[in-house]
Amino acid sequence: MKVHTVYQIDAFTSEKFSGNPAGVITNAQGLSELDMQRIARELNNSETVFIFPPDDASHDVKLRYFTPTTEVPSCGHATIAAHYARSIENQLGSERVIQKIGIGILPIDIVKNNNYTIWMTQGSIEFSGPLSTKDRELLLSSLGLAEEEIDERCPIQIVSTGHSKVMIGIKSIATLHNLSPNMSMLSNLSKSIGCNGYYVFTFASRPSTILTHGRMFAPAIGISEDPVTGNAIGPLGAYLVKHGLVEHDSSLFSFTGIQGEAIGRVGTVDVKVKIENGEPTQVQIGGTAVIVFKTQVEI
Repeated sequence: MKVHTVYQIDAFTSEKFSGNPAGVITNAQGLSELDMQRIARELNNSETVFIFPPDDASHDVKLRYFTPTTEVPSCGHATIAAHYARSIENQLGSERVIQKIGIGILPIDIVKNNNYTIWMTQGSIEFSGPLSTKDRELLLSSLGLAEEEIDERCPIQIVSTGHSKVMIGIKSIATLHNLSPNMSMLSNLSKSIGCNGYYVFTFASRPSTILTHGRMFAPAIGISEDPVTGNAIGPLGAYLVKHGLVEHDSSLFSFTGIQGEAIGRVGTVDVKVKIENGEPTQVQIGGTAVIVFKTQVEI
């Protein structure tokens, strides 16, 4: 038996009980895969992250992520929460940390000010082709959307920076907030298209410091609705650049997306997209966090 430190941390916010909650176990060594899955199920957050010592000299820390039902390769809000907890525990200054996660070895930038802001470099950007006519029809039916509610500038397609999402642009924030998807239909569609997450977004009214509002559904991996999703808003930035939907200086596009409004867990994600020859080449997401509670568990 060993004592493990368990945190509940709200990410992409500085206010408790908002943003996206994540479980964080900062000393996970000794836990089996079954242990981790059981802990994730018990905490019942969309993801719980387990922090391990490095495997070798190529990285500083290793992270594994579990939903209540399965392990996933990457998670934005849990990464922010994990490095926030590490920063507090180790009293870190502003520095770069190299992490190993399911999608590879990537840098994390920690910025210390009055609080900590964590910047996560995401994985390689990948675009799939637009959904087939059949899958598109099934998707819209699953979401309860009519074709005329779709933003015609926005192709419905799968985009990934490590953990893929279907991007669905719509015209109205009222429609976004009133969505009531058929979760069973979405789960079945995930098996067909090979993607578990559906990110529905719309553009904010201008002028605003917020560019996009969104909601994310992933019932196939036990997440009916995720409050604030870094692995959706990050690839959304690449998508917006790819399809010429935003203005930028040809080298960098930055914006802030908001999520969680419809379920009372509002949080914001800052996004930076590097651009070369008109194409998005790298995505970073940034945010802060707040500790809700910390406890010790003997396992």
